[in-house]
Amino acid sequence: QVQLIESGGGLAQAGGSLRLSCAASGFRLDFASVAWFRQAPEKEREGISCISSSTAITYYADSVKGRFTISRENANNTVYLQMNNLKTEDTAVYYCAIGGRVSQDTYASTRQYVYWGQGTQVTVSS
Repeated sequence: QVQLIESGGGLAQAGGSLRLSCAASGFRLDFASVAWFRQAPEKEREGISCISSSTAITYYADSVKGRFTISRENANNTVYLQMNNLKTEDTAVYYCAIGGRVSQDTYASTRQYVYWGQGTQVTVSS
């Protein structure tokens, strides 16, 4: 049984930082591409970052580039999203997802991913 559990969300001030964690059981994260998506109210689910399997190539949406960093800790089977310089528009539910091969053109498409976590709420106040 594959299970992804996100944690680390909560309330932050604009300009502050949070670190999200995606812990996996039943599946090796280093065998898959792992992405972070977010969904704000009344908006589509947005792919914001991804790390590939073997090569650990990373991808970022323009909206978070330079502020967010994705990383993988294989020993703990966990992927992280370090979020710095948070903005109010970062407020959303953040989801971890795993899937197959991705590229710059495909990593942000939900169809690339098979398993999803339950989401963790991030709220940024001004």
